[in-house]
Amino acid sequence: MTAEGNRTYDVVLFGATGFVGALTAEYLAAHAPAGCRWALAGRDLGKLERLRERLAVLDPACADLPLLRADARDTEALRELAASTRVLATTVGPYIWYGAELVAACARAGTDYVDLTGEPEFVDRMYVEHDARARETGARLVHACGFDSIPADLGAYFTVGRLPEGVPLRVDGFVRSNALFSGGTLASALTAMGRGPQTLAAAHTRRLHEPRLLGRRVRGPLGAPRFSRETGTWALPLPALDPRIVARSAAALERYGPDFRYRHYASVRHLPVAVGGTAALGATVALAQVPPARRWLMNRWEPGQGPDAERRARSWFTVRFVGEGGGRRVLTEVSGGDPGYGDTAKMLAESALCLAYDTLPDRAGQLTTAVAMGDALLDRLQKAGIRFRVADVR
Repeated sequence: MTAEGNRTYDVVLFGATGFVGALTAEYLAAHAPAGCRWALAGRDLGKLERLRERLAVLDPACADLPLLRADARDTEALRELAASTRVLATTVGPYIWYGAELVAACARAGTDYVDLTGEPEFVDRMYVEHDARARETGARLVHACGFDSIPADLGAYFTVGRLPEGVPLRVDGFVRSNALFSGGTLASALTAMGRGPQTLAAAHTRRLHEPRLLGRRVRGPLGAPRFSRETGTWALPLPALDPRIVARSAAALERYGPDFRYRHYASVRHLPVAVGGTAALGATVALAQVPPARRWLMNRWEPGQGPDAERRARSWFTVRFVGEGGGRRVLTEVSGGDPGYGDTAKMLAESALCLAYDTLPDRAGQLTTAVAMGDALLDRLQKAGIRFRVADVR
């Protein structure tokens, strides 16, 4: 792993002046441990200076925070940035447009990396292009360290830990939330929706590069719409990154058993809402295939904009899990506050601090949160106020 003594910083936050970036910076200002050497990075020094002034109100020590200028497409600046720190956290998306050079820089430098991507194409491309190099240098490349996909990944990990070992396991996750999204999140989602052929091609290429799983089976099927008696809601399959992340954790960890299946759903209480939501999603996906329509949708909410503090304070999420195997059935739940922003900033910051300070498994390459950090991150998030609980065991 990377040598601590050779790096100027423990954590660098790239994209600090964006909507989620600023929330992450505020969380680090309030919760980074004493002695943590951290810095803010971005392309606009003026915005970084104004952010630092706001942070100094929370903690006067932040008045001395280092500011590092780097553009997402400046290869040399990103190499210097990666070489300066032990952990680099980035909020700059859509990642398929702005993220590849930074992942490459971290893989080369042996720098641990965390992001907030929910883009399957980006994750698959980064695996093909940089996993091998990261294994050589000791870098841990951990994507999807926000609401995509920590609640699903660590929630399934938590659920599996309450089921018998060495037997086939089945886990279903059901997501509910009342949160709003920001312009950056909308841009990333629409970009991913509009790149269907590229996403399929990236997944196919990854399968050609990944080692085959021998003696075990792991699946993450889409599932079908249904009424869930366990949650009392209508379950709509979510074609998101989450089930792929859970499946990769299961493939890497034998604790998930010889035959593991995970399905991921949106959980809706009323049938008319379920039908309307499905129709709206279908229409959005269709519009995202047409570049002018996609640009029009993106322009409805500019990147950097998002719900205000009062609206975020009213936001919440729950992900309920139903796990079965070996004659046992367990119901668990992960829950928290504002999923897209407040708690996503919390998850990203705690992931970066976990990589920087905690004793973790000796692994490198492209990893999931469960594989890279597992119990250590689970403990951190619980202490930070995200709840993981067992609701029922039969």
